Amino acid sequence: MKDLYNDSRFRLIIFANIASSIGSGITMIAIPWMLVSSDNGSAVFGYVTICMTIISFLITPLVGSLIDKISRKKLLLTSNIASFFMLLFFSAIGFVGLSYEIWHYIIIYIIGSLYYTVFFPTMFALNQEIFNKDQYKTLNGTMEVQGQLSSVIAGALASILLSKWDLHYILLLNVFAYIAAIYLYVKIPYMRFNKSNAKDNSKSKGTEGLTYMWRRPAMFLFLFFSIMPFIGVMITNYLFPVYLADVLKASGSFYGIQSMVYGVGAVIAGIIVPIIAKKFGDEKTIIYSVITYTIAISLIVIANIPFYLSLMFFIALGNSGARVARNSFLMDRIPNEIIGRVDSLFRSIGLLLRIVLLSIFTGMVSAGLIIYCFIALSGILIITSIFVTFSWRNGIETNGKTIDLTLKNKLIVKQ
Repeated sequence: MKDLYNDSRFRLIIFANIASSIGSGITMIAIPWMLVSSDNGSAVFGYVTICMTIISFLITPLVGSLIDKISRKKLLLTSNIASFFMLLFFSAIGFVGLSYEIWHYIIIYIIGSLYYTVFFPTMFALNQEIFNKDQYKTLNGTMEVQGQLSSVIAGALASILLSKWDLHYILLLNVFAYIAAIYLYVKIPYMRFNKSNAKDNSKSKGTEGLTYMWRRPAMFLFLFFSIMPFIGVMITNYLFPVYLADVLKASGSFYGIQSMVYGVGAVIAGIIVPIIAKKFGDEKTIIYSVITYTIAISLIVIANIPFYLSLMFFIALGNSGARVARNSFLMDRIPNEIIGRVDSLFRSIGLLLRIVLLSIFTGMVSAGLIIYCFIALSGILIITSIFVTFSWRNGIETNGKTIDLTLKNKLIVKQ
């Protein structure tokens, strides 16, 4: 652990991520609020969110291929620099005295969404590439804590700035945050690994992630079902506000308290899950986390407000715990040469599930069936818990530890 925290690359990545996460986080809180506050804004924001989810689903495989093809550091810098110039342009619009229209908000939201689509899988692959295997658990736990704390800070700043600053000042703050992140990313010592597999054609490279998982069905099922807590969180980001308002009759301020409790649970998960995983292993930690999330979600429909807050803590603990352990599992088991394509495979599946479930649950909520949405989600997660446990017991604990040494030997990592 001390070796990781003393590593200059780790410190540069953490501080760069904090800068970019807070800057983009404030913007991605401000823009939806301004959208829904405009005429027909709620409907527009709903359509934009669905469209961006579909776009992310379509481009995620391409992003995965790029991650495995080019320098991860260059890809991170390119996404930050592109976002920097585009937000600088939209900030200048306000400074020259022009008014912002709905289409401005939509484009800024698209810029932020595309940035996230590139940033998270690229950072994941870069971390696997430059750090040692014995550092993965601590690394992923720390990254989870950093991400959650950055979100809390961004939320707190946004709540203050939205009432005091015009949009162009908020965008300018985001621009300066990107400048800081770009400077720190540039300073990371890094050299892209060399690949000896020059004979592979582009078609085989594009499907190598799918082929790798196809040959490991137990691992595929385990990883597929272990993403369901995260899918559940994405779905409940839509369901919880409706449930609070229509069923629990809570005030708007209570939603802020819920977010704080969730943040505390997620930060604690980032701290304790690496310790638990070192003792019990990533696989068992994932199973425990998925079951924790499943139980908490299943109890939501019988909760009063105090019990609801308690459940929110365990929902965060289960989701963040599963993500931290799952990331360590992926880093341990998947060769770095194809991590981008394997990771993008599951991200694409997750996006597709979000599109389907959001479409179904939106119709159910419109019909006043919010309780049944949670019952359905609970049923899905109970099935998930069974399959995660079953797939691990039927091959993961033995077959999953066999890494493709042929692929592994193709990597020459220079630091």
